[in-house]
Amino acid sequence: MTTQLETTGSLGRRLELSVATAALEKEVGQRLRKLARTVKMPGFRPGKVPMKMIEQSYGAQAHAEVLGDLVSNAFTAAVQEHKLRVAGQPTIERRDGAPADEIGFSASFEVYPEVTLGDVSAFEIKRATCAVGEAEVDRTLEILRKQKVSWAPAQRAAQDGDRVTIDFVGTLEGVPFDGGSAQDFAFELGQGRMLADFETGVRGAVVGDRKAFPVAFPAEYGAGELAGKTAQFEVTIKKIEAPVLPALDEAFARKFGVPDGSLEKMRAEVRANLEREVSQRLRARIKGGVMDALPGIATLDLPAALVGAERESLRERALEDIKSRGLDPKNIPIPEDAFVEQANKRVRLGLIVAELVKTHSLQAKPDQIRRQIEEFAQSYENPGEVIRHYFSDRNRLAEIEAIVIEQNVVDWVLAKARVSEEAVAFEQLMGAG
Repeated sequence: MTTQLETTGSLGRRLELSVATAALEKEVGQRLRKLARTVKMPGFRPGKVPMKMIEQSYGAQAHAEVLGDLVSNAFTAAVQEHKLRVAGQPTIERRDGAPADEIGFSASFEVYPEVTLGDVSAFEIKRATCAVGEAEVDRTLEILRKQKVSWAPAQRAAQDGDRVTIDFVGTLEGVPFDGGSAQDFAFELGQGRMLADFETGVRGAVVGDRKAFPVAFPAEYGAGELAGKTAQFEVTIKKIEAPVLPALDEAFARKFGVPDGSLEKMRAEVRANLEREVSQRLRARIKGGVMDALPGIATLDLPAALVGAERESLRERALEDIKSRGLDPKNIPIPEDAFVEQANKRVRLGLIVAELVKTHSLQAKPDQIRRQIEEFAQSYENPGEVIRHYFSDRNRLAEIEAIVIEQNVVDWVLAKARVSEEAVAFEQLMGAG
């Protein structure tokens, strides 16, 4: 077997390969003889089918399979011989001009680019900080109280925070429309679940009131027949209930897993959970900043094969998301270039991160992986079970390894860059997603 390498572009390469005809015929013969031991044909016992009939029935298939294997092996050997890092799948075609005792092929493909890294010390990165104090614990306890809210009849006018039960009928130009009527419909006033005009019409009403008022639908409203139009609603107020929050006492603490009902222990657990959540969000925030900045320190060409594969992967995820929402992808066409920019960014970043990991030995270490899993497990009721689950699943371990590697890259960049701290309000950080 002989090979010849040609450069066809900054990343493009072409290998000329050849496979010896004698080796091909020898392997085909061996495969057919092996097949002859077990093949069944009408009128013949297994192992007694004439070789000529086996060649007629299976010869073409065996020839194609063996040729494919030999070409694949030849390509792998040539790649190793020339010390190439192939990006994506090669395109292999027959070629003319090979010696009579050989079959010629050409393999066109791309190689991974050389990544030239710049000076990370020129980076200016802001690291967010956020303190968890008593006020944040108090706000969280209020949220927990609202999760256990009960309702009591209110003998007064409806106000924000109340749960109101109503019957209503909506019409457009005197004609009822789909979804515009309901009976015994309950909603919390002031929560924004209903349109603003609707809540305004109900606010201040008392039980037994029958009210009529207009409701303007916004231009971007989901139902096209209502968007930008004004409907008339007739509403009957059937029930008004005021929220009753549970007291912060021992019974409340027990409901949230504190066996002895100690409010002090409950506050400590709430604080620990908040600090863990804040820490995770701060890390995610700084990681996002570093990853956004990294493309600015490197120059490289992008393999079209990798970009194309990433673009197709993003498109498949989008289609799966559409299906998961109960929609038909055929009714939501995705433009061919929808994910080009995103795919370019992801491939570029992936290549830069890979180069940093290789150059600076930032691979994930076993103790780092274990610590990351243990941290994840702390947010579950049975951490030990979660840890065992991760270590028993190779795919989950690979996910954790990728997270650790990314964090190693972030830590390395932060150690080299110029980092300044900025305080972020608790509400702003927790509202970030």
